[in-house]
Amino acid sequence: MMLDRIFALLAYAAFLGFIGIVVMKVGRIDLAVAAAIGAALAGYDIWSQMFARRR
Repeated sequence: MMLDRIFALLAYAAFLGFIGIVVMKVGRIDLAVAAAIGAALAGYDIWSQMFARRR
């Protein structure tokens, strides 16, 4: 259970790193906005799955 959470956070950090590199190298504002929206949606999904109440 805890290992799943660690791997999920590691994958999210890798995703943010990849998106950050792409945004910095390309340097377009529309790409940065789209990347921020995507990162926010992925962050919400991680948050909701990691802290969901188990039945």
